[in-house]
Amino acid sequence: MARHKPGSTNRNTRLADQIQKDLAGLVQREFDVSEVGLITLSGVDLSTDYAHARVYFTVLGAAPQAAQDALNEKAGWLHSQLFKMLHIHTVPTLRFEHDDQIARGVEMTRLIEEVNRQDAERSSSPDDSSDDDS
Repeated sequence: MARHKPGSTNRNTRLADQIQKDLAGLVQREFDVSEVGLITLSGVDLSTDYAHARVYFTVLGAAPQAAQDALNEKAGWLHSQLFKMLHIHTVPTLRFEHDDQIARGVEMTRLIEEVNRQDAERSSSPDDSSDDDS
C-alpha cells in the first residue's frame, strides 16, 4: 500500500499501489530467499512528478542491509521490467529502504506489556498497605 502523503493525488496513490504490486511479484520471482531472506514490500512513496519512488521493505531470515544492497543492485533491472509492465511515460527511479516501523511497533508493544505486567505485580503485591479497616 502506498504511504499516503498529504496532497497526494488519487492517480499518484493508484500508481504507487500498482508499482508495489508489480515489484512484489518481480521480487518474489527473482530473489532467492536463502540469500536475501523473505522480502515483503510494505509501501511506496512516489514523488509528485513520478520520477522517483522510495520503496519500503521488511525482511525475515536475513540482515536488512544485505537485502537492501541486493534490491538496490537490481534496481535498474527492476525499473526496466516495470517500464514493460506499466506502459506509462515516466517510470520512477527506484530506491529501496528498510522499513523499521514494524520493528518499532513490536518494540513499543513489548515495552507496554512489560509496564502493564510490572503494574499488575505491584498491585497484587502483599506489602500493599491498602487494607480495609471498616
